[in-house]
Amino acid sequence: MIRSELDVLLERVGDAALRSDLEKQIDRLQQRRSFGLVFEQHIPERVRLPQHPIRAGSSVVSRDHDDSPTWEVLSIESGLATLRLVRDAEGTYVTQPEHTGADVERRNVDSLVVISDFGEPVLPGFRHLGSVERGGDKPNHVVINGENYHVLEALRFTHAGRIDCIYIDPPYNSGARDWKYNNDYVDDNDAYRHSKWLAMMERRLVLAKELLKPDDSVLVVTIDEKEYLRLGLLLEQTFPNSLIQMVSSVVKPGGTSRVRGFSRVAEYLFFVFMGSADIIWTGDNMLAVRTDDQPALSESSLWEGMVRRGIGVVRRQRPKQFYPIYVDPELARIVGFGEPLGADEPRENAPSMPGATAVWPIKDDGTEGFWQLSPPGLEKARRNGTVRVGSFNAKTGQFRIQYMKAKKAKAVADGTVATLGKDQNGVVILDLAASSLSPESAPRTVWNRASHDASVGGAGMLNRVLPGRKFPFPKSLYAVEDTIRFFVKEKPAAVVLDFFAGSGTTAHAVARLNRQDGGSRQSIMITNNEVSVDEASQLRFDGHRPGEPEWEALGIFEYITKPRVTAAITGETPDGKPIDGEYKFTDEFPMAEGLEENVSFMELTYLDPDDIDLGVSFDDIAPLLWLRAGARGPIARHSDDTGAQVPYVWTDRYGVLFDEDRWRGFVTDRPKSATTAFIVTHSPTTFAGIVAELPVAIDSVRLYDTYLTMFLPERGYG
Repeated sequence: MIRSELDVLLERVGDAALRSDLEKQIDRLQQRRSFGLVFEQHIPERVRLPQHPIRAGSSVVSRDHDDSPTWEVLSIESGLATLRLVRDAEGTYVTQPEHTGADVERRNVDSLVVISDFGEPVLPGFRHLGSVERGGDKPNHVVINGENYHVLEALRFTHAGRIDCIYIDPPYNSGARDWKYNNDYVDDNDAYRHSKWLAMMERRLVLAKELLKPDDSVLVVTIDEKEYLRLGLLLEQTFPNSLIQMVSSVVKPGGTSRVRGFSRVAEYLFFVFMGSADIIWTGDNMLAVRTDDQPALSESSLWEGMVRRGIGVVRRQRPKQFYPIYVDPELARIVGFGEPLGADEPRENAPSMPGATAVWPIKDDGTEGFWQLSPPGLEKARRNGTVRVGSFNAKTGQFRIQYMKAKKAKAVADGTVATLGKDQNGVVILDLAASSLSPESAPRTVWNRASHDASVGGAGMLNRVLPGRKFPFPKSLYAVEDTIRFFVKEKPAAVVLDFFAGSGTTAHAVARLNRQDGGSRQSIMITNNEVSVDEASQLRFDGHRPGEPEWEALGIFEYITKPRVTAAITGETPDGKPIDGEYKFTDEFPMAEGLEENVSFMELTYLDPDDIDLGVSFDDIAPLLWLRAGARGPIARHSDDTGAQVPYVWTDRYGVLFDEDRWRGFVTDRPKSATTAFIVTHSPTTFAGIVAELPVAIDSVRLYDTYLTMFLPERGYG
């Protein structure tokens, strides 16, 4: 039997006559259909928390059975919990005024797991699981393992009104048991299948709306034909003042196999424009077919960095491509180049050129690489005007050199990309508006790009990055990249959120966008660590439970998302081998070069308010503070390297004052680059006094009041 939330509430009415009258009136009301989207608000979703400690007052279910009743823990003694029945296995509330009788049981604590109903207050924290650092002082991409509803609640503390773009690929509700509601897979035999999906989506979209910048941001939701009509109405109701458009995108040119009806080749993307948000033209109308299928023709898309980058790319591999390029620093013009140096010959041996500066193929981390072109290739590019001096690179202390790869240089030579002659430095002046690869119209609402084929840019890409590991229906990397580019192309520091992260394609796409224009955009990814139906059955057969290492190792986060994002950045597969193949389309380079980005991995935790009051949960709150302050550099800790607690701590970006009596040192030691200050004090007056001593531009936050009042208003300090 499947009930709505109204059914459950009615069962709690003790007066039978009143309950009967209410049921009749509700039945009459349900005969009337309101205009718009109408669906049942189901019993709130609940999530199992296998890592959460079991305490008196906790709501628990059986760890080993999905169809378990719900109990309240009355007490725990010698590993045995005394339990009172709250709901039966179908979710019906059990009225039991006294803690006695058949509704009270005793069970081993190890056989139970804590649950939390959505809507019940929780205190979220993050546990740092490790990082990959290849991006210097760029912000960290953050990948979070946890129930996305609760993580979205946590992000209200760190990112309310600060997200530039949300891109999500939610479950399509195909009926093929591709998602769960209350720990049960929803299949096509479920009479409430559509309303459960809508209830699930609405709860998350309401939270997502709080995170988006109200004056300029966009929400992108992908979907197929099974729910696109309902999703459109839900978005209209949730974002009534926003412009909403739908795009059809070809993602499977070969079509689906069907017994009857048309073979589907496309899916849909809904775009919700907040405030003044609009698309940024990229020179691609997304519909016109082109032989090279370059998704965006622009000035930046034609020029590549001359330094060959990536992990394992070093000077000794191509010594004949390690030579000085001489640049006139006043005119930003290449005026010559020198001979390649010997394999171990120091750069100081190269001759100097009067009035010119020598530029070498030095990577941002200071290691010596090599140029993409040999000296003869460079000379040819100079004659053709397809190599130039770029911006000054503060990390290396020298100018960047850029060039056009052969395919793009050919397009310039044959007139496919029109030019207006050459500038004073001999570099071609591009006339993109007149180029045959540059449609003069806005992007269309039908997209047809070979790069968006999910079998090539999705499953094929994932197989290269994670050989032998399977994930159902991953999005094409290039499709996600093209979609996001329309909104962050001119926002180099944009924050992009994906709370149905799956295989991690969005983080991969944002990292590639950064490489294309030198941006420092950040992605925040949320996924859970569920295992598939078949894997769960086998694991249970083998005697394993959720929360155990053998079970968790096969979950989405541990087995797919975390290793995929790690591999994309390092250029190595999980077994340490260079990734085979090259990226295609917009930015072509070997995948083994990796990406110069930072990423941190987190796990959602659930905290106790008393522990927070006492300050013993700081390590779980610390990543939230770091994230709020921009996710750059190290996470501030309460203890130093010796384990001794410190009165305050500063990183380059933010600081935490633990001992309010030491506020003078805290204020004096603030680095000029810091943007945020967290001050632990019960006193609003003390907090205001310390804030008055800090620069006005500092974002000052009172701990733990700001945190507690957001999640448990009654626990705030006032």
